[in-house]
Amino acid sequence: MTWLSTGEADLDLILGGGLRPGSMVVVAGPPGSGKTILAQQICFSNATTEHKAVYYTTLSEPHSKLVAHLQGFSFFDPEALGAKVEYVHLGNMLGGTRQNDLVPLIDEVVRRALDDEPAVMVIDSTRMLRDFVSPHALRMALYGLSSRVAHSGAVLLLLGEYTPEDAQSGVEFALADSIVQLSHSFREPVDRRSLRVVKMRAAAHLGGVHSVRITTDGFQVYPRVESLLPKNMPPRDGRVPSGVPGLDALMGGGIPHGDATLVLGPAGVGKTISCLNFIAEGLARDERCLYISFQDTVDQLLETTGRFDWDFTAHRADGRLTIWHVPIGDLDLDVLSSVIRHHLAGDVSTRIAIDNLAEMVGAARETDRFPAYLRSLLGVARAAGACLWVTSEAKTFGPIEEPLAGLMYLFHNVIPVRYIEHRREIGRAVNVLKMRNSHHDTGLYTCDITDAGLTVGDRPEQVTGMLGWGPLCDCPDTADRTAN
Repeated sequence: MTWLSTGEADLDLILGGGLRPGSMVVVAGPPGSGKTILAQQICFSNATTEHKAVYYTTLSEPHSKLVAHLQGFSFFDPEALGAKVEYVHLGNMLGGTRQNDLVPLIDEVVRRALDDEPAVMVIDSTRMLRDFVSPHALRMALYGLSSRVAHSGAVLLLLGEYTPEDAQSGVEFALADSIVQLSHSFREPVDRRSLRVVKMRAAAHLGGVHSVRITTDGFQVYPRVESLLPKNMPPRDGRVPSGVPGLDALMGGGIPHGDATLVLGPAGVGKTISCLNFIAEGLARDERCLYISFQDTVDQLLETTGRFDWDFTAHRADGRLTIWHVPIGDLDLDVLSSVIRHHLAGDVSTRIAIDNLAEMVGAARETDRFPAYLRSLLGVARAAGACLWVTSEAKTFGPIEEPLAGLMYLFHNVIPVRYIEHRREIGRAVNVLKMRNSHHDTGLYTCDITDAGLTVGDRPEQVTGMLGWGPLCDCPDTADRTAN
């Protein structure tokens, strides 16, 4: 089947391929949800001199305002006005029509559809047509419109400030081939726009609510990652070096290919440094890497890497490293997963570091959704053959408790890094707590931050306890007992 692209690849993905020529699509949503921007973006993306886009307005804002509001968008082409994209006002036809008579308006739209064969036609807004005619007259008019325009092959977009109640009984929704519901919710610190495909004939669309942002690039959609979970996971062989000196020996030779590794630890113990180790190793092997940080900015991370023998600046310049700092107040789970998904496509990023998960869970404020989201995100990365290195916060004092509301089971490997009381000093220790389907060393080893980053040492001797906890080992080791 041939599809008409919306001009936004991820929206086409959500729609199951795009918009079907000859279909009638209802775009519903409250004021400010992005209906007009989306419709105009579709117009400018598809209009040609042979097959124009015709944008009809009823009693909405004047054309001068519509065009003025487009000036800051990258999809807007002022030279296309008139030649490719044409704005037509239908208000006069409504003002002079008899009650229950939409014939002049329908005839105008149908005439243009059949005579000029446009690619896209928009009526903004159809919701207000209810103020002029009875439900029966509206049904007959829209039925005639959709059936006759369908013969032209044009995509007909009907925009309106429809409520969820309207969708249950409105004739527009019963006749529509596709229904796209937009919403705009208010929450601190950042408001949220979203999109849901309610109906899509002859297409397997992606279900669920998908995040929307309106930027200078226009109407951008970020598919819900739970809708993209691969059905089959390809087999993976081999090991991937972690980049942390001494750690691979504890992990049976490195990280199994495609695994997700969780590094737990309190503040300052070296979790971020372990991320940098992991990324630096990939860059040294000429891999493409993505580093996502919710706390440290790009400049702060580059300053940190400058203390080690890692030239991340050069790797950013040549495109092999992307560092993405996401302010916590601006975090959106769907935006995050879309960035990761796009980095896994094409020139595959084989290593992705996320620092850190505890901040991500707290800021997202989608507790009920998060387990399914995280499972899907890890699945998408594994299906692409990428290794994930994720950190998360643990408390400084006392034994490590399972954080993240029981989400540790989703990770293939779990590595705690903790503070220990080592004689009269505070030291660090690491152990491999879990590796799925892989043998690993179960011992406790010292670790420290050196010129090589986080580095694993030997088994500790005379450990008196874990910081702020009871004794970890208050007896001599086996060799001493044997000697005695």
